[in-house]
Amino acid sequence: MFVATALVFVSYGQGVQKDAEGFETFIIEEEDTTYLMKKYFLVLLKSGENRNQNAEEAAEIQKKHLDHINWMAEQGYVDLAGPFGDDGEIRGILVMRVPSKERAEELAAMDPAVKAGRLIMEIHPWWAAVGSSLK
Repeated sequence: MFVATALVFVSYGQGVQKDAEGFETFIIEEEDTTYLMKKYFLVLLKSGENRNQNAEEAAEIQKKHLDHINWMAEQGYVDLAGPFGDDGEIRGILVMRVPSKERAEELAAMDPAVKAGRLIMEIHPWWAAVGSSLK
């Protein structure tokens, strides 16, 4: 019930405000629980058009890609990251904690795998309750 209620709430934009850091948020109450919903950005890492590097070059790009993700996590920009377990077009995801799509695009464009054309990034706004975690 919570997810459906949150989606209806967001779709109408009711009560959405910006916090002191510029993040869009809103409060939703579900029975006896109050949730602070916050807009994050879901980044889909997809196969790029330039994947023809030799094994050594590809390994170096991958190392730099992982270093970039770790740097973003250390800076507080990424809350969740990981690869998919199949060999499809979507290679992995990032959940970015940044106040705007423009900032997510800026950080994604800095990724060495994106610069090399091995990956492209598709970015979507995504709402989640603050403090949510995987179980």
